[in-house]
Amino acid sequence: MDFKYRLLTPGPTMIPEEVKLELSRDIIHHRKDRFKSIMRGLQPKLKTLFGTKEDVLILSSSGTGAMQAAVFNLFNPGEKVIVVEGGKFGKRWTEIAKKRSLKPVIIEVEWGEAVDPELVKDTIKKEKDIKGILVQASETSTGVLHPIKELGEITQKFDILLVVDGISAVGISPLPMDRWGVDCLITGSQKGLMLPPGLSLISLSEKAYNKALGVISSDFYFDLKKEKNKIKQGETAYTSPVALILGLNAIMDLFLSYGLENIYKKYWALTQMTRCGVSAIGLSCFAEKNYTWGLTSVRVPKNIDGKELLNKIASTFNLHLAGGQDHLKGKIIRIGHMGYVDMSDILFALNAIAWTLKKEYNFVIKEKDFLEQASTSYFDAKEQGYERYFS
Repeated sequence: MDFKYRLLTPGPTMIPEEVKLELSRDIIHHRKDRFKSIMRGLQPKLKTLFGTKEDVLILSSSGTGAMQAAVFNLFNPGEKVIVVEGGKFGKRWTEIAKKRSLKPVIIEVEWGEAVDPELVKDTIKKEKDIKGILVQASETSTGVLHPIKELGEITQKFDILLVVDGISAVGISPLPMDRWGVDCLITGSQKGLMLPPGLSLISLSEKAYNKALGVISSDFYFDLKKEKNKIKQGETAYTSPVALILGLNAIMDLFLSYGLENIYKKYWALTQMTRCGVSAIGLSCFAEKNYTWGLTSVRVPKNIDGKELLNKIASTFNLHLAGGQDHLKGKIIRIGHMGYVDMSDILFALNAIAWTLKKEYNFVIKEKDFLEQASTSYFDAKEQGYERYFS
């Protein structure tokens, strides 16, 4: 190939060299002192990542496993929960809730839009005995960032658990669990954490754990009470994914040496850069206002098949982006800028998209200097900061 392999999808993401080296080390035993020492040293780092004083539990699963663990450990069959459905993964919450025989009260949100906190508040008042809210921080299928801080302000006034899927948000944009009133926060290894798939992390607030003590879990493997007891011993309940945990430890050292604040600034700048470049090419972003920082969803021109466009980009540039899901298949493409990605990767992606559109579809590029505009946007965003996004 003329070009090096680039994976700019919203997970899995590319992996830093330091982590690849750590993953290649000899396997150590998960019940011996050396591993236990690593696990104990990892806890303070993970608590910093999550913004919590509580334990962060490690599960051998994708993020979906942690979603199931949250539902099956925090709610008894027959209990009522609010589910925010604004994309494919919001629907996944509903599917898991039904498997647990819960009574989901669904708030349908148009794909590409964020949930209105006032609508959530009104639903809580209208419905009786709501026990929890299940929501994505970042809806990966659409590129939307839901207002978790505002939802936390609401749930703290009620005896309701706020359960948040942070799989494409943790380590990418601010999501301080304790400060924002999140009762259960989960993430996965293959996105912002720059690891291979197969690891999920979950933390429960004191309020959530007390609720879990009164729940009879029907899940043998995803038993969070058992995992919480084991984490105190520097272990997981069952066979640990040793290599992935060693890689996680290496990533956390990188994160903390760089600083979470600097990481957030980087992803904010990459997001602004991508959105600026997309607009300068002559395309429009799918999520117009409340957009996530780990990916940008882009509308494909009506006369172009998004899947075909992605195939042409991949075959020519060895660049792999993601398409839409469910009814958005062929209608949007998703540019991942999470994980081990820098501005040169995004510039390459923007150029590949523009070149393919022009050559293969006679698409007229809006601005000839779209790469220069994107670059300027990156540095401007880094200088200005991201605080205005949450104001």
